[in-house]
Amino acid sequence: QVQLAESGGGLVQAGGSLRLSCAASGTIISIHNMGWYRQAPGKERELVAVMSRGGSTNYADSVKGRFSISRDNANNMVYLQMNSLKVEDTAVYFCNADATTAQALTFKRATYWGQGTQVTVSS
Repeated sequence: QVQLAESGGGLVQAGGSLRLSCAASGTIISIHNMGWYRQAPGKERELVAVMSRGGSTNYADSVKGRFSISRDNANNMVYLQMNSLKVEDTAVYFCNADATTAQALTFKRATYWGQGTQVTVSS
């Protein structure tokens, strides 16, 4: 099993910046893809940014040029630097990890989610 703990959310004015952090813990063998999703009220959860273990990235079009994802593989951490925030970025941001864990006498690959951290951007 993997536990994901997010931090760094909060209230910021439009044009401001926030940095989200996510720490993964558990019987982790390897984290493959790790990233961030968000869900605004009344909307479906959507991809924000994801990074592979090798460093390849994928961003939602709406955040390209403003958000930057990074990872610390040695410490099982992922970060999301959010600049030039807009009111429409307001959402709960969830950390996501595609990881292989050791369970009993076997390895298991699964997707894990954090509890989410609220980001609110005011006008």
